[in-house]
Amino acid sequence: MSATDDLDVLVIGAGLSGIAAGYHLQQRCPDQRYAILEGRAAIGGTWDLFRYPGIRSDSDMNTLGYTFRPWPSDKTIADGASILAYVEDTARAFGIDQKIRFHHPCATASWSSATARWTVEGTRGDTGAPFRLTCKFLLMCSGYFDYRGGFTPELPGLDQFRGEIVHPQQWTEDVAYDGKRVVVIGSGATAVTLVPSLAERAAHVTMLQRSPTYVVSRASVDGIATRLRKRLPEQTAGDLVRWKNVLLGAAFYAFCKRWPDRARALIRRGVRDQLGPDYDVDVHFNPTYNPWDQRLCLVPDADLFRALKSGKAEIVTDKIAALDATGIVLQSGRRLDADLIVTATGLRLVFLGGLKFTVDGKEIRPPETKVYKGAMLSGVPNLAMAMGYTNASWTLKCELVLQYACRLIAHLADRGLASCTPRPGPDVGDEPLIDFSSGYVQRAIPSMPRQGTKVPWKLYQNYVRDRMMLRRARLDDGNLEFV
Repeated sequence: MSATDDLDVLVIGAGLSGIAAGYHLQQRCPDQRYAILEGRAAIGGTWDLFRYPGIRSDSDMNTLGYTFRPWPSDKTIADGASILAYVEDTARAFGIDQKIRFHHPCATASWSSATARWTVEGTRGDTGAPFRLTCKFLLMCSGYFDYRGGFTPELPGLDQFRGEIVHPQQWTEDVAYDGKRVVVIGSGATAVTLVPSLAERAAHVTMLQRSPTYVVSRASVDGIATRLRKRLPEQTAGDLVRWKNVLLGAAFYAFCKRWPDRARALIRRGVRDQLGPDYDVDVHFNPTYNPWDQRLCLVPDADLFRALKSGKAEIVTDKIAALDATGIVLQSGRRLDADLIVTATGLRLVFLGGLKFTVDGKEIRPPETKVYKGAMLSGVPNLAMAMGYTNASWTLKCELVLQYACRLIAHLADRGLASCTPRPGPDVGDEPLIDFSSGYVQRAIPSMPRQGTKVPWKLYQNYVRDRMMLRRARLDDGNLEFV
């Protein structure tokens, strides 16, 4: 193994989180030698993987963008290509792109207390050659989507359908929908993104949902952000707009959780204002759960509602009885003719990139661990994981975790320490990691770690609270074992 294969820090993943990790390491731990391992051939992660029509952020870019490089555009609900360009430009601007090793999908990571090193192994995707690297600290920035494929439920009669069926995660440029009858199965963020975009060129688009989702319209341009950028330095304007959106988002989330009936009525009124008194809002936009029990769907400039009003798209709330050669038969007896079926039926979550972890030869099973400060795992030394919020932008929490990890790395180096390992006491309690009723979350919960019932082992999904805990609270708080 060459000297270049033994590093201080290894970052797994070159998406939104991985590029942030590179920046914070360079700024806060300039003496640490690091590399970013990326399994694919490109920067961007999710924003390079997903190519379906209309792909865009479901959070405002003033909070999804980096704190150190504010989102530069007036359009805050941005398309996927613009987000990918922003991530790529950020990597180039700070020289982070020079630290990325592409075609390095990682399979295993093993910690040795004897050497105080992680050993990361895998097989290169371009040459098929095995690789092996070691490091003192591991930063997991692989997100939580399974890149191998999305979730598609059992559809009776699937083999009978003569048209094309595609999951949005497998969308390619040769998927033709011009002038075709398209049925999008699903009601989440992907579906409400696809429908107005497909409707621009398809003959007709039907969004077939088993149950409704809360949908909120928002202007794609933040007028306050635009005015501030004209009058203030870029960083100052970015910080102000970010805090404005963080606090407004937190206030709305708290309102929904405290007064769910009033929040439901408010959201319903917004849909009614868009679609008019004759639209059956209570059938198609009246979920059985409370607001923020699942993530709300954000549509820019009411594009979904405009597509529905134009007649180019419709929503059908029903269940599938079977597929046949030319369409879908519903349990109500209605039939939907289709040339193309898009299964926007959810994603698969995979924890820590699906790597197999061992500590001193013992396999680490995530469900048997607890998260510490939403950043580390009990019993796992020198590892931090970039995780986002369920009720706010991914990057907000991700950057806090990375800043915290850099504090830890610097602390270890300054004091000549080999490792730090979270150790929960007997009274920390036990709860599922995520309190969310969405199907993709519920399917993944059994394979994910747990959380406790009190700080610092409990997640509060609160940026202000996490900021104090991760940036200001003392490192040696009695829950970390330093060696």
